[in-house]
Amino acid sequence: MAEPRHAAAQWWRSAVIYQVYVRSFADGDGDGTGDLAGVRARLPYLAELGVDALWFTPWYVSPLKDGGYDVADYRAIDPAFGTLAEAEKLIAEARELGIRTIVDIVPNHVSDQHPWFRAALAAGPGSPERELFHFRPGRGPDGDLPPNDWPSQFVGSTEPVWTRLPDGEWYLHLFTPEQPDLNWAHPAVRQEHEDILRFWFERGVAGVRIDSAALLAKDPALTDLADTPDPHPFVDRDELHDIYRSWRTVADDYDGVFVGEVWLPDPERFARYLRPDELHTAFNFAFLSCPWDAGRLRASIDTTLAEHAPVGAPATWVLCNHDVTRTVTRYGRADTGFDFAAKAFGTPTDLALGTRRARAAALLSLALPGAVYLYQGEELGLPEADIPLDRIEDPMHARSGGTDPGRDGCRVPLPWAAEAPYAGFGAHEEPWLPQPAGWAAYAADRQAADPHSMLALYRRAIALRPEFGDGPLTWLPAPEGALAFTLTAGVTCVVNLADAPADLPDHTELLLTSGPLDPDGRLPKDTAAWLRA
Repeated sequence: MAEPRHAAAQWWRSAVIYQVYVRSFADGDGDGTGDLAGVRARLPYLAELGVDALWFTPWYVSPLKDGGYDVADYRAIDPAFGTLAEAEKLIAEARELGIRTIVDIVPNHVSDQHPWFRAALAAGPGSPERELFHFRPGRGPDGDLPPNDWPSQFVGSTEPVWTRLPDGEWYLHLFTPEQPDLNWAHPAVRQEHEDILRFWFERGVAGVRIDSAALLAKDPALTDLADTPDPHPFVDRDELHDIYRSWRTVADDYDGVFVGEVWLPDPERFARYLRPDELHTAFNFAFLSCPWDAGRLRASIDTTLAEHAPVGAPATWVLCNHDVTRTVTRYGRADTGFDFAAKAFGTPTDLALGTRRARAAALLSLALPGAVYLYQGEELGLPEADIPLDRIEDPMHARSGGTDPGRDGCRVPLPWAAEAPYAGFGAHEEPWLPQPAGWAAYAADRQAADPHSMLALYRRAIALRPEFGDGPLTWLPAPEGALAFTLTAGVTCVVNLADAPADLPDHTELLLTSGPLDPDGRLPKDTAAWLRA
């Protein structure tokens, strides 16, 4: 077995982790849906890219009412993707190539097709089965009003988070009605998830990504948000930390790693999840949503490093994921930040500008200290796709009344071969989401042959990334509108976000640039360079 690139026990502190959205990665059987066979066939591509681990978004049995985050069975692979035996082969084959595997666990809710919820519906009011969820009578004279005023977690949604059943009771779902929330005050819920963690660690996974990690615990009284803004009745409650301490004991038995999806504005509260006996890492959404602005990026980097320092946890850096507008599209807009509430149809985009900035941002993020998460297709420079209205599947679109374009635009199946049917994603059936006209121009085979492509840039940058080491970040003098820093004496990252070209610091070697220098050797706007002193 090949030794992983980061063989040390704390490999995750500086890893490059590639996010695989299985449904859209590669179609091995040609039915229009990505699958594990497709991933296995592309493992050499991922090894050549140089990534240290793969994070798989949910691959479990699911009705796919929310892209797989509505899980019906945590111990089985959805038949559309393959089998459990095939997942075990994939984990082993990836490890042979030095690539670890991280799976996604969705602890806040399950699918309404999960056996527990189906049993709760059948058992009726007052039953032990319903205690595993949040069932309540309604308010009002006839119980026809929801039990409380909690808002949906889908930004822009005006739909309630409670659904009433024919027997009169209501059940809670912070997301869609097909995703009932579990009652984490119940010991059976806690035991089940610890058993699920062991199940996947036993099959060789190296880590677990925790979806909606700050939402599990609820105020037992389910009081109105308007009456209890602090502490929040369902976000970042103190009870969560006991849950994650228990999980950590499980992970430690297998040298496993956690990364939490923790959206919190309070740095001190955020850092609590990263204490030595809780989660190892958490996603850095402030950096992801930061506009392309030198001052704001520097402030985001400083804040991120400062909030991780007290607990000794590594930062994570990410530009995009399966929920967020593609980087080249976002950076080509007037508003280069990201906010779910601001998503709208028809936003003008300059893709040439966005691509230039995305190339520079790739070098910026890969030079920073900590782990980097790379969403599939970012290494190809894929833009956000416009999905025909009748093909949108994301529930965010429907629950917003049709005003939110949803998240399908960043989930379009990848282009692998420019001359093949459906750009090489699969040979027989049209992909589950339509690929835009011109998608083949981004194909991996075409980019692999182009030394100036986005794919070539990512391959080169990931290979050179160890040059920066893992020392503390030190900011260096730079022209206004530019950023310059080093982690290890002698290697520097410079990013120019100013309108005018910037002089490069003295150096002996130009390791890599995101674009060509000016004829006089200066760094153009929206361009980054790695230098050796």
